[in-house]
Amino acid sequence: MWKESVDYLTNDVLRLQGDLGEAINFFIYDTIKIWFLLITIIFVVSYLRTHFNTEYVRAHLQGKSQLYGNVLAALFGVITPFCSCSAIPLFLGFIQARIPIGVTFSFLISSPMNNEIAIALLFGLFGWKVTAIYIGFGLLVAIVGGFLIGGLKMERYVLMDVKPMQGELDEVKITLTFKERVKEAYEYTRDIFKEIYLYVLVGVGVGALIHGYVPADFIAEYAGAQNPFAVLVAVIMGIPMYSNAAGVMPLVEVLTGKGMLLGTALSFMMAVTALSLPEAMILKKILHVKLIATFFGIVGLGVIGVGYLFNFIL
Repeated sequence: MWKESVDYLTNDVLRLQGDLGEAINFFIYDTIKIWFLLITIIFVVSYLRTHFNTEYVRAHLQGKSQLYGNVLAALFGVITPFCSCSAIPLFLGFIQARIPIGVTFSFLISSPMNNEIAIALLFGLFGWKVTAIYIGFGLLVAIVGGFLIGGLKMERYVLMDVKPMQGELDEVKITLTFKERVKEAYEYTRDIFKEIYLYVLVGVGVGALIHGYVPADFIAEYAGAQNPFAVLVAVIMGIPMYSNAAGVMPLVEVLTGKGMLLGTALSFMMAVTALSLPEAMILKKILHVKLIATFFGIVGLGVIGVGYLFNFIL
């Protein structure tokens, strides 16, 4: 229904033709589609999240094995809609709570890469199969990456002062009525949407330009199946960029439509969301350069491996 309405607007009302018409049609339709998906799924996940909070997770992680902590922290990242920089405050909270450093990195990797915004957009654009594989690989990178960082015993490279614990963290229980949960979910969805809607507009805008004006042969030549280094190049290009899933997903849709292999496009997305130069600059204030370089290196290699595996599977 939306597609027909947008086609009518651009073709019959505005009488736009050619590359410009295709670009504007894509911009209007994808903006509406992505905003609808974001509002709907973020609200549902936000409502479910009202049943527990971060203090409970922090308390539950204490005293557990590292691998168990890596898995739980990575899963927790799925329901926290943070970009790579906004995930850092909670990352610091985990460190202050004396959660093992490898476990905290599993969260820092997973949160921007696997959160509900990315899942909502992937599902809407590529279907459940691609979404399920992406979540599985994303969690694998977060779990293995955190486990390796923890195994390297790099606690000495944490530069911030860790305050002594004042007893054990209590397991906080949340008791809210249905109306209160709905209200909280609505307010959370509204706040998140306010933060990311401009990213969507920018991402869709760039995607619309590529969709309308960049020849498919150009992308297929440099980032298609014939280039064995396409995934590596995509990851290297993605790291200097800074965006969240809402901003980069429209580019993934367009690039795959123009001939880029899906694994290559998703590895680009993972690099943009999970690794960024602004994130490194913030972390430099609290972590030694060696630890930051180890974090970027492990995650970067993991994302490259996921890109090639994705291309092989699909």
